[in-house]
Amino acid sequence: MKSDKITEKSFKIIIVGNKNRFFHLNQFAEELEKRGIHVKIVHDIDFLQKKMDLDFVKRIKKNNNFMKILDEFSPNVVLLDRISDIGKKVIKKNIPLWILLRGNIWEETIWAKRTNNNSIKQRLSLQKNEKLIEYCFNNSDLILPISHYLENIARDKYPEKKIAYFPGDGRIPNEWNFIKTCELKHPCVGLIQGLNIWGKTRELITLKKILEGLPNVTFYLAGDGIYSKNIIPELTKFSNFVWLKNLDYPQEIKKIFSEIDVFLSLSGLEGLGQTIIEALLMKKPVIASNVGGIPELITHNETGLLVKLGDSEKIIESILKLLRDKELSRKIAENGHNIIQKKYAWKNLAAEFELILKNQ
Repeated sequence: MKSDKITEKSFKIIIVGNKNRFFHLNQFAEELEKRGIHVKIVHDIDFLQKKMDLDFVKRIKKNNNFMKILDEFSPNVVLLDRISDIGKKVIKKNIPLWILLRGNIWEETIWAKRTNNNSIKQRLSLQKNEKLIEYCFNNSDLILPISHYLENIARDKYPEKKIAYFPGDGRIPNEWNFIKTCELKHPCVGLIQGLNIWGKTRELITLKKILEGLPNVTFYLAGDGIYSKNIIPELTKFSNFVWLKNLDYPQEIKKIFSEIDVFLSLSGLEGLGQTIIEALLMKKPVIASNVGGIPELITHNETGLLVKLGDSEKIIESILKLLRDKELSRKIAENGHNIIQKKYAWKNLAAEFELILKNQ
């Protein structure tokens, strides 16, 4: 791929993904446009039929609408921000398909089979999704893992495929600033995570012993999902636990980050850790599970504290350490901030992405 195609503003890319990520994808697109790369962002659901929709006219119309976008925009590449049936359409159209690998979707699938396959409908849906994942990856032209942890998994599963590490979970650093709220009870610890993947969510069970061991510390959890019923009732038994459910992103999330004393990331499965990136941009001391791609963000005792899965005693010790040693908290938060604001700034990531384009 020649670089002059990019500088002449003729290279075109369609990014297909979940509308929940449009906030970040639009920022990425703006930086790519500055580098002479035309970008169109598409919400995959807008062009896919619902599972039980038998309206074949509507189905054909949605398919034709997406094909029209492909024909009119004429992209050099389509980048999938998440796997969907759109990938099939792109492959059949013989347009290069790139996949941004955000998480260990194979392990996530295993957990889904264990915990979310009670009905025939659910089992069929999981089987279909598993086949779709393999079809898209097997027919992709490039896989872009966002962490070295995911890169190793991808290379092991697809040794013959083109793979390029790309930490595509960026932010605009100067947008993550302190917002005065004064609504939380101190000392406090904040957690922000979805509850839709049991492999991740299960680690929150560890909170029970932590809440019991730190009765004078208030814990605030923002996030919701299908497994909330498995976790939240057990945690709300404790008076020092507050469930905030889903909060408006990013403003309300910034308010939580502004107020908390310590950020705690308890996850049993993590491709990288976007909330950790945001916590460090907000200069908050972080304690995180030592799993997946998290150690690529957190160096123990330098940019945060890492803990083993299920080690409630060590987590309690770490929280007390950061609450009592303000200088240590300030130091590791500052160190983390300095690294994250450079490596995960969309401006710098756009430059890295351009290099990937030129090398294909």
